[in-house]
Amino acid sequence: MARTAVSGRLGDRLRWRVGTLVERRPETPAARTLVLDVPGWPGHLPGQHVDVRLTAEDGYSTQRSYSLASASDSGRIELTVQRVRDGEVSPYLADDWAVGDAVELRGPVGGWFVWRTDQKEPVLLVAGGSGIVPLMAMIRTRRAVGSRVPFRLVYSLRTPEDLMYAQELRRGDPGLDIAYVYTRSAPDGLRRPPGRLGAQDLAAAGWPAEFEPAVYVCGPTGFVEHAADLLVDLGHDPGRIRTERFGPSGG
Repeated sequence: MARTAVSGRLGDRLRWRVGTLVERRPETPAARTLVLDVPGWPGHLPGQHVDVRLTAEDGYSTQRSYSLASASDSGRIELTVQRVRDGEVSPYLADDWAVGDAVELRGPVGGWFVWRTDQKEPVLLVAGGSGIVPLMAMIRTRRAVGSRVPFRLVYSLRTPEDLMYAQELRRGDPGLDIAYVYTRSAPDGLRRPPGRLGAQDLAAAGWPAEFEPAVYVCGPTGFVEHAADLLVDLGHDPGRIRTERFGPSGG
């Protein structure tokens, strides 16, 4: 009986559904948040992603994976898509996909890189660029359920113009501490000069290793490997560091 129930749930998540775009919001010059209504959506955990499939009139089909940005119980799902230069899918979703248009979705997918609301240990989130997206789902879910688990976010980005969810993050939540690391140019008055994420950034803004936090690192492959190495060098247990990475995929 248990095996049948689990198989049914997996089959439900892995079938294709039709979602309709109901809202789009600019996040940065190159990124848009897309709000979709997906009838029969089974719900998701923060950190999971979906597969998006586009099919042309001649039958050509292509698909990409995108992290879910919305809280688990938000009713509708949100994807934040950053346009990839010369990409095949992201320019259409970011620039051309219109409210009322439909798309095929499959998911939610993934069970390792997730935060569950019954976890009690402090949480350290480390984002590189658009790697903030699944971490934002964790922040939003924490807020939605009224969790008192302390969160710290270290957000590395190239320039102030690349900051996603700017107003929401600046508004802040009780128990959420945020540190920004700018690698190319920084806002006026910021004492830290632009530069790559370093051990001192994680030591100052993250949790000490002895606190045994749950750590989530997301971003481009090089960033994730670099950040994870720094965390291990700072004494964090590799088994407590969960990573999600992305690289060139054709967009």
